[in-house]
Order: sequence, then structure tokens, then C-alpha cells
Amino acid sequence: MTDHDDLTRPIGDAPALPPVPGATAHGRDEGSARGRLGSRSLGAVLGLTVANTVVPGTAYLASGRRKLGAAVLVVFLLLVAGGVWLATAGQRTAARLLVDPTSLDWVLAGIVAVALAWVLVVVTGYRSLLPRRSSRPRLAVGALLVVALVAAVAYPAYRVGTVAVAQRGLLDGLFGDDRQSATVDDAADPFGSKERVNVLLLGGDGGEGREGVRTDTVIVASIDTDTGDTTLFSLPRNLEDLPFPADSPLAALYPNGFDAGSESESLLNSVYRNGPAAHPDVLGPTDDPGADFLKLGVGEALGLDIDYFVLVNLDGFSRLVDALGGITVDVNYYVPINGITGEELPDDYIAPGPDQHMDGYTALQFARGRYGLTDYDRMDRQRCAIKAIIDAADPITLLEQYQELAATTQDIVSTDIPRSALDDFVDLAFLVKDAEVRSVVFDTSLINPAYPDYDLMRRIVSDSLAPAAAASASAAPAASSTAPAGSGDQAPGAGDATAGDATPGQTPAAPTTTPAAEVGDACAYDPVRAQAALDAGEPPSKNG
Repeated sequence: MTDHDDLTRPIGDAPALPPVPGATAHGRDEGSARGRLGSRSLGAVLGLTVANTVVPGTAYLASGRRKLGAAVLVVFLLLVAGGVWLATAGQRTAARLLVDPTSLDWVLAGIVAVALAWVLVVVTGYRSLLPRRSSRPRLAVGALLVVALVAAVAYPAYRVGTVAVAQRGLLDGLFGDDRQSATVDDAADPFGSKERVNVLLLGGDGGEGREGVRTDTVIVASIDTDTGDTTLFSLPRNLEDLPFPADSPLAALYPNGFDAGSESESLLNSVYRNGPAAHPDVLGPTDDPGADFLKLGVGEALGLDIDYFVLVNLDGFSRLVDALGGITVDVNYYVPINGITGEELPDDYIAPGPDQHMDGYTALQFARGRYGLTDYDRMDRQRCAIKAIIDAADPITLLEQYQELAATTQDIVSTDIPRSALDDFVDLAFLVKDAEVRSVVFDTSLINPAYPDYDLMRRIVSDSLAPAAAASASAAPAASSTAPAGSGDQAPGAGDATAGDATPGQTPAAPTTTPAAEVGDACAYDPVRAQAALDAGEPPSKNG
């Protein structure tokens, strides 16, 4: 060692070297993150990109952009929490959104905004994961994955958007503000202080080869606005001499009840068509005079104020069923396809059997067939068909077919329920879902449809809606009540004689018990009854 070397040696402890500019803790984190990026494999990048699509913000956290990642993740979790709330505790709020056009517009805008933001997170998250130097094949594989993930985000958003647009169109078409009714007061508070809301449910049978629309199904749903408890009053299609309120212009035209000149054209199912045809403008401006005729007449017959009507035309029923992919029902006896009793044999029969899957045409025949059977048999099957439609309308099917379903609904359903009442009906629907539903069928055990005692019918309705009757279907005997119309094991009125078979002027025996009975599962398969029908053999038809 030379003296020169001694001059370069430090004397004592050497001082610490100064820090390298930028080598702070933050800088070390960034450097570490860049190091991880540079060493991250293609599989890890692709996996994190997929994870970032499922749980937005993951890619930002993995690439060291923690504040941004945390913010995106929090927003995502809030959206998920909101969706879970709407699907559970907030179902009523969700339903209200679906029946409000303005809210639907905001929902549609929100869907677009969320979808665009999600796509942006997917793309930028992937880019944040990429090493600075990546080969072209690696970039190509990543780009293909990103495109697929963007499509996976965009398609569901597109489908939900189309549902929102279709729902908006359905509201405009079915509950338009420009609809006119002679029997609806378009008040700001439609329900007001009403204890009950009465809705007339009509099933119209106006298809190919049929002149006009005949309402073969006439049911009044009387709903308690506080509890949702509902009583259904079913009227036979061949009810005669339908009365009208004394303060209605129709009472002056038909002082002895509805009469269109002949017995067959004066039945209840002909009022919708023949009343407005004879007196088109008697009730003033209205989009559906036939429904207004029936609301006034049926209301007077039952002693109720009918608030609204809903008409389902069987002419489009088959298209609705086909749009749902068919329905499944149980058949307990041979159901005729076409045919006119006493004139023309059916084309064929639907044989008894459980869990029969039907397309639109077959389902229509199931709901319509009446040859050799009673009106009450058909009314039962129509209720079963409606139940089967509800069962078939699962969320996935509704989402996939909603555009077609909405268009079909506009074609086959009409109503005078104003848009301002939809929120109230949403609340009422949630009450009805968990409430008691009972039924009174005015079959030949209660009345003679050819010579109806309307005073008796009004007393039956009044007793059925009385608090005591609502509390129990087995109230004490009363002069104004009657034997149960049916049970869950037998269709109400099944096997009864038709009104035409009743002795003129004869009235059924005085009622002795409460008429309303809980609605049972009349649609369930009855193997004993079905086997008896099979053993008896198929009835005569055109095919043999």
C-alpha cells in the first residue's frame, strides 16, 4: 500500500451514502409493482382480467392503483347491494319503477351508464396489468379475451334495456293517458278512502269464424284495500235480464233488464257486443262501450260499484302461450276440440293425463272447449290455463321473450285502469299475494240463470263480504247465504244442469250457509276421475 492509497482511506466511521432521488417508500412500491408487472405471466394477466370483469376494481388493486381500485370496488358493491335489496326487501319499489314511464326512462339511462362504465373498467384494467413490453401474440390473445368480456358485459345490458323499452311501450299502449271511459273517474287518488276495489275480469272469445266478441268469462274480483283479502264472484255466461242502475241511461232503455230481441242474443255474454251495437253513444265518449255496459250491469246485479275492467281476448291467447314456450296442465277428462252441442261433433279430444305440455293451439282448445260439458267446467279450465301461464313465466323466459310477450299482451288485453292507479295496484298486488282468496260461483245450485233472483244475489254478495263471513267460510246459518259452490277437489258446478234445463220460474232452494269457499287446487290431477274417463272411452268425434 502506498502513501497515495492512505490518502484515499476514510478516517473513522464512513458517513452514510445520500439517498437516490425518488427512492421513497412510494417509489419503492411503484418500482415493486413495475417489477411484478414485468414478471407477470400471460395466464396471470388473463386471469386477473377475468376477475376484474366479475369484480370490478380487482385489476387496479393488482397493478398497484389502490385508490382507484378501492373506489371502483366500493361502487360495485353498492350496486350489488342495491340489486339484492330490490330483489328482496325492495320488491315493491322495483315493481313501482316498472309501472312508471319516467322511472323507466331513468332506469334505461342508468343501464347504459353502468354498462359503459363496466366496459371501461374491463379495458383499462387489462391495460394496467400489461407489462410495458409484450409480444404481439400475447397482445392478440389479451385483445380477444377483452373483446369477449366486453360482449359478456354488453349483451345482458342490451337484453335488460330491450325489456325496459318493451315495458315502456306496454305502459303507453295499455295504460295510455288518452284513453276514455264512461265509468272511470280519473281522480288524482284513484283508490281514495275505498275499503274495497272491484275489478271486472272478462274473457272474450272473439277469434276466426266468430262474429264480434262474446264475454264467456265474467268474474268480479272484490279486493280489500287494507288486507288484500279477495273474493271472486263468477257469473254464468247465460245469465238473463241483466239489470242496470236506476240513474244510468241504460235503465230507461232496458227497464226489465237487457233485451236484444231474442233469448240467445240477450244473455250475459252477448251484452258486450249487442248493447253498444244497438246504442253506440248512449254512455258518452268511451273507448270500450261494451265494457262500460257490463260494468254497470254486473255491478247492479251484484250490488257493487265496479271500478275497473280487464278484458283478455282468447283470440291472441295461443300466441301468448307459444311465446312462453307452451304451458303444462293436468287434464282429468276428455276436453273437446271445437264442436257445437247438438249440431256438430268435435274435431277431436284432448285425452286425460297429468303434466300435459301444450302449445298455443292446444292450450286454446283446452281453455275454450265446451261440447258436452258445462260452462262451469270451462270456467275452471280457463282458470287452470291462467295459472299455468303464470307458472311458465319464469324470469329467464320473461327476459328472453319479453318483447314478444309485451307486444302480444297489447293485442289481447284491454283495460280502463288509468296510469295514475298503477302504483296503488302494485301495493294491492303485494297484499293479495299473501292474502286469502275465496270464490263464489253463481251456478245452478244458487240461482236459475234464466230467471235470476237479483235480490238474492246481492244478499249473497253482501254476506260474503261481511267481516264475519270474511273471517270464516263456515259462518252461522243465515237466510241470505248458501251452500258452498265447490271445493278444491271438484270444480264448482261440475256436473250441474245448464240454465236451459231449469224449470221456468223455478228458483233454487233458500241458501243455508255461507257461499264463499276458499279457492282450492281444482287444477290438480285427479287419477281416479281421469282413469274413469279413460275406461269409459273417448266420446264420439269427427275422427271416429
